[in-house]
Amino acid sequence: QVQLVESGGGSVKAGGSLRLSCVGTGFDVRTSSMGWFRQAPGKGREGVAAIASDGTISYAESVKVRFTIWKDNGQSTVYLQMDSLKPEDTAMYYCGAGNVRLSSGSARFWGQGTQVTVS
Repeated sequence: QVQLVESGGGSVKAGGSLRLSCVGTGFDVRTSSMGWFRQAPGKGREGVAAIASDGTISYAESVKVRFTIWKDNGQSTVYLQMDSLKPEDTAMYYCGAGNVRLSSGSARFWGQGTQVTVS
């Protein structure tokens, strides 16, 4: 059974930083595409950052330079370091795995989400 458990969300002031973590179980994290997505109130889900199964990393234009994604295969965890946060980054952040597509905001499996609020 695939499970994705996110943590690390919270409330910060503009310009601050947060690090999100997502632990994956029930599948091979090493060979799976994984990514981070977000959904703000009243908006659709959008892709933020992803690591493809071959290790290729991609980011949404709105977060390039400010956000960094990486994966620790030994810990079965994917991280998202978010720096220089802006109020427009406020959203529920979700971890996704399997068939991750940033452009369409899609993935096969989803976590429950962690809230990020920037004031």
